[in-house]
Amino acid sequence: MTLSTDAERVRLEVYRTLARDGVLPGNDVLAGRLALAPATFRAALEEVAAARHVILKDGDRIEMAHPFATRSFRFSVMSDETLWWGGCAWDSFAIPNLVPGASPSLVATTCPACETPHAWVVTDAAPPPGSQVAHFLTPMHEIWPDAAHACDHQQIFCSEACVDAWLERTGEPRGYVMSLATLWRLAAKWYEGRLDSPYSRREPAEASDYFRSVGLSGPFWGLPDGD
Repeated sequence: MTLSTDAERVRLEVYRTLARDGVLPGNDVLAGRLALAPATFRAALEEVAAARHVILKDGDRIEMAHPFATRSFRFSVMSDETLWWGGCAWDSFAIPNLVPGASPSLVATTCPACETPHAWVVTDAAPPPGSQVAHFLTPMHEIWPDAAHACDHQQIFCSEACVDAWLERTGEPRGYVMSLATLWRLAAKWYEGRLDSPYSRREPAEASDYFRSVGLSGPFWGLPDGD
C-alpha cells in the first residue's frame, strides 16, 4: 500500500524519532514538527496504522513501530547513546542492525519460564554467542490484526526445557523454536530501509524468500514442509 504524502511524512517522523531518541513525544508535538493540523495528523496516523507500519492503542497512541516499542515487551536495547524498548526478540535483535551507530548494543531480557536474566552484546556483524533459544508462538499468517499480542509471545528462553515448562504452565501450543544465530539472521535485514523514504513493506512472496534465505522452513513461516 502506497501512503499519501502526509502519511509518509508521519511514518518517517515516528520512525526517525524512535531511532534517535528511543521515545516518542505526544501526537501534538509530532503534528507541530510536521506543521500538520491535529485532524490531519490523526487521519495520516490512522492511514499509517492501516498499512501496518504502526500499532495503535486506545485510538491514537502509538504502541509499536516495528522494531521499536513505546512500552516494555520484556526487552531493553541499550547502545552507547540510546535506550530503546525492543518490541520482541526479533525486533530487539533488529535494532542494532537497523539504527546507524547502534552496533554494538546490549540486549537484555528474562526467561519467561524461570525469570533467569539474560543479556547479549548484539552487533550488525555476526550473531552473539549463546545457547538460549527463541520461541515464537504465533504463525506469520496469524500475526495481524493483533500484532502486539504476537510480539508479546516472541521471547527468548534459557533452553527448550524452559520452553516446554512455559508451554505446560500456560497451556499454549508449541510454536517455532530457533537458535540465537537464526534469530539474528532473521532480524538482521528484515527492517532494511525502514528509516528511509519512500518505504514499502515486503510482499508475501518477498517475505517467503527472505524467511527461506535465513534458514527458516515450514508452514509456520508460510513455506511448504521441508522447504
